[in-house]
Amino acid sequence: MKKKFALHWQILIAVILAVLYGLLFPDKYKVDLKAYKQIFSVKNEIKINDAQIINIERLIGDKIYTEDEFITNINLLSDVKLTEYQKDIILKDCLYNPQIKYISWMGIIFLKALKMIIIPLILMSIISGITNIGSAGNLGRIGLKTILYYLMTSTAAIITGLVFVNLIRPGEGIDKSFIHSSDIPIVGQHSFSDTLLNIIPENIFVAFSENKMLSIIFFAILFGFFITKISSKSRIFLTNFFNAGFEVMMKITMFIIKFTPLGVFGLIAKTVAAQANHIVNFTQVLGLYTLTVLIALAFHAFVILPLLLKFIAKVKPFAHLKAMQAALLTAFSTSSSGATLSLTMESVENNSGVSNKISGFTLPLGATVNMDGTALYEAVAALFIAQAYGFDLSLSEQIIIVITALLASVGAAAIPMAGLVMITIILSAVDLPLAGIALILPVDRILDMFRTSVNVWSDSCGAVIVAKSEGEKLKV
Repeated sequence: MKKKFALHWQILIAVILAVLYGLLFPDKYKVDLKAYKQIFSVKNEIKINDAQIINIERLIGDKIYTEDEFITNINLLSDVKLTEYQKDIILKDCLYNPQIKYISWMGIIFLKALKMIIIPLILMSIISGITNIGSAGNLGRIGLKTILYYLMTSTAAIITGLVFVNLIRPGEGIDKSFIHSSDIPIVGQHSFSDTLLNIIPENIFVAFSENKMLSIIFFAILFGFFITKISSKSRIFLTNFFNAGFEVMMKITMFIIKFTPLGVFGLIAKTVAAQANHIVNFTQVLGLYTLTVLIALAFHAFVILPLLLKFIAKVKPFAHLKAMQAALLTAFSTSSSGATLSLTMESVENNSGVSNKISGFTLPLGATVNMDGTALYEAVAALFIAQAYGFDLSLSEQIIIVITALLASVGAAAIPMAGLVMITIILSAVDLPLAGIALILPVDRILDMFRTSVNVWSDSCGAVIVAKSEGEKLKV
């Protein structure tokens, strides 16, 4: 039987090929009649002077220019140099790169596919997760402890991520000329109180059509909870229905993720072509972003969670870490807490000594709703993209990120690269451009492995803490 070529290797090869392709075909510029007419039609709006218009007219033809050559020629006979805004408009209209155009459509389709599955994935995953807890009675003592732990650690993870990304500020290293201001949408101003009020939708179908993610998540949680309150026959039917729906969404998600190498190739090649003259700076910034995520993940995994184990559960943190080695390595290699669930349960029960009653309830729930690493990553990535695009998010907007990342992490499927799907929710919540995902794609698979390990580690810590609070004697 042929061994399947691992997805992360496919993506790595796609990234390398995309970088080489982008460097081979950097963005060039040409003035044809269509481009000239477009610039001429907006010359008063963008305040280009007559000398610059004459220079652009002289460039009409088949000759292709680099960005520096092009801008130098336009400024040649003018006393006033083009502003960055004017450059953005002119460069956009005169861009000539057919080689990139041939492959960039793959990235566009990939992003569209990710956006397409957001709403159904949220609905099915959250409702399925809540209904599988069982009857409302199961949300009693053990359920309350479990949910409180998950909320506490996920919130701590998100705040940890925001602290480190605010301290290190990896996105600020990107040369602002990389990102054309004409492509950046205007960020809407939302007060925190307005956001809280808008969580409750007046019309859920309007929320669906307008991609109001917080409202959709709120509705899904409410719907899932009240399924557990209805008659047995209806409850079983609806639980089975949403479980089946979630399985379908997982299949669709996995299908889309199979095309990630092609999507990555299209997105990264276009990005590298546009930034070919600044690629060294871009690589440095991406390295700083990766380092920021890894430092934040390490702090959460090796400081915050062990402190909870030591002082709340009163167990030996590193004894439990040793007990979880196999599960954590599996989580690292598969990037799926769902695929690792059976091994996680076996390690927690046989090595750490947690009873099946506790592990059987907390760990499947944790694989669905507890995504510390994913939540932390989403918060860091959102703020990194904001910094890269030159947005300075206020404290209230960062609080929105905390809440949205927490809710989005609940809806993240336990599959590879689910965080990549859910990051779009956070970007939408604070009106950041989804195209910014292209900035983080090259290292997403690597970071996915680390954040999934943190997800599983947090799940296992939760099982130990709940078991210890119930008076169980553990091996750690």
